[in-house]
Amino acid sequence: MKICLLEPLGVSRELIDELADPVRAAGHTFVDYDQRTTDVEELKRRSENCDVVMIANTPYPSEVIRASRQLKMLDVAFTGIDHVGLDACRECGVLVCNAANYSNQTVAEMTIGMAIALLRKTKQSDIRVREGGTSAGLMGGEIAGRTIGIVGTGRIGMITARLFQAFGADVIAYSRTEKPEAVAMGIRYVSLETLMRTSDIISLHMPSNASTKGMIDRKRIGMMKPQAMLINCARGPIVDSKALADALNEERIAGAGIDVFTSEPPIPEDEPLLHAKNTLLTPHIAFLSEESMVRRAKIVFKNLYAYLDGRPENVCKG
Repeated sequence: MKICLLEPLGVSRELIDELADPVRAAGHTFVDYDQRTTDVEELKRRSENCDVVMIANTPYPSEVIRASRQLKMLDVAFTGIDHVGLDACRECGVLVCNAANYSNQTVAEMTIGMAIALLRKTKQSDIRVREGGTSAGLMGGEIAGRTIGIVGTGRIGMITARLFQAFGADVIAYSRTEKPEAVAMGIRYVSLETLMRTSDIISLHMPSNASTKGMIDRKRIGMMKPQAMLINCARGPIVDSKALADALNEERIAGAGIDVFTSEPPIPEDEPLLHAKNTLLTPHIAFLSEESMVRRAKIVFKNLYAYLDGRPENVCKG
């Protein structure tokens, strides 16, 4: 089989070679590229005659999948698969596997970091020092004693909840499926509306799909308390960014930490959140740590080994 890694995985050359050695030793051809591309024609060229294609978060549209007639398996080094042409995968019988759970701890820690930065006005404080200012007007707050609303109690949501509890917060949650282990931790499940109305910090941890798109809309943002903050390290389309920016600019809520947008960075100048007050914006880095990149590479190659052995793992239903 011909196997192609279409983009870098953020790990050393030595690790890629170590992980690819068993594949080559089994008689397969392994090719990898050290430059990412989103050009459709270049993606078609790289995917030509490939049985297995490995990608991370580079968009891999249906047009490319349909043109890759030999493609049998798409190995995605990412948790979400919304950047993949899933309709074409189903039509062409292409198996899709993902790198589930590689970034759980990393994303949860980023969420806590954003909460602390917002509460302690870290961004404003840095600017103030550089401008020769003082601490006047920079009174911060603590996580302890606050009510944290976790929307989505999957693995990342659960780790995030535990970390917030360790700081002394009261955690409530909304999720389509209620977990007994969450209840055992002292987490109270409530309706989404109750969570939006009562939380001091709301943290989103859902996938992007038809049921979650626009879930945090103008009406629900309007339910938030004036001192409340919203953190989104999940997926951009979950939130109506214009409605959130309006609430921030009109000071109807206190702040927002946003790592994900409706498109991947670079973010266009007309993105409303770029011009909103009291925001902490990061370019989709919540998943990005040295440790998570190593875990991701190992998981995606383990998926490949399993597929070649006829026992695929981390198969996505799409």
